[in-house]
Order: sequence, then C-alpha cells, then structure tokens
Amino acid sequence: MDSYSVIKTLHIISSTILFGTGLGIAFFMLRSYFTNDLHEKLYAARGTVLADYIFTFPAVIAQLITGAWLIWQSGYDWQSLWLLSTYLIYAIAGLCWLPVVWIQIQLKKLLIRSIEDNIPLPSRYNTLFRIWFILG
Repeated sequence: MDSYSVIKTLHIISSTILFGTGLGIAFFMLRSYFTNDLHEKLYAARGTVLADYIFTFPAVIAQLITGAWLIWQSGYDWQSLWLLSTYLIYAIAGLCWLPVVWIQIQLKKLLIRSIEDNIPLPSRYNTLFRIWFILG
C-alpha cells in the first residue's frame, strides 16, 4: 500500500470511530437517563467520559491531520466550495462537542455528589442532560 492509501484508510477509520462512538455514547447515556438508579447513571457517565478521551478525541485529531494531508497530497484547492463546507461542518461539530464533554464531566460530578451525600439529583442534572442531548 502506498502512503496515500494508508492515510486515506486512517481517515475513513477515524470517521467511523467518531460516528460509532457518538452513537454508542448517546445510546448508553440516553438509556441511563430513564433509570432511577444513580449508580447506573454514574456508570454510563463514567463510560461516556472515558470513551470520549480514548476514542473521540484521538479520532477528532486524526480527522484533522489526515484530512489536511489528503487535501495537500491530492492537490485540491484548499478554498474550493466543497472543502470550505467541510471545514465549516467540522468546526460546528467541534463547537458542539467541546461543551458536550464539559457537560458530561459535570453530570458525572453531580452523580458522584448525589451518591456520596445520599441526596437526590439536583434539577441542574436534567437541564444539563437536555443540553447535552441537543448538542450531541
């Protein structure tokens, strides 16, 4: 395999990881929303935060690097309309993802506090969860 094929394959794999991890995270976090068991909610929140660190973040970086390399190697005009559209979509997704990660961490902290202090979840949990879902 030549280097272009390897980088293109890595680009495709990283996009698949982004899509698959996003769906998996959304599925498990959404399921946890409908249980009253705080330990189940915390398990989902911890797994979600961990999955973003292990899978999503590296895939986001890989997409950026491999995408730029593929554009450069292919000789495309960096300012062509379809690439500008791609940059915009990538930026919008990133601007949604960054607060999502912060919210996930906040949800996890709220759950830990509720469990440790043996208190109900504050209403802030539901508010943050809804924002997380919309941005996700």
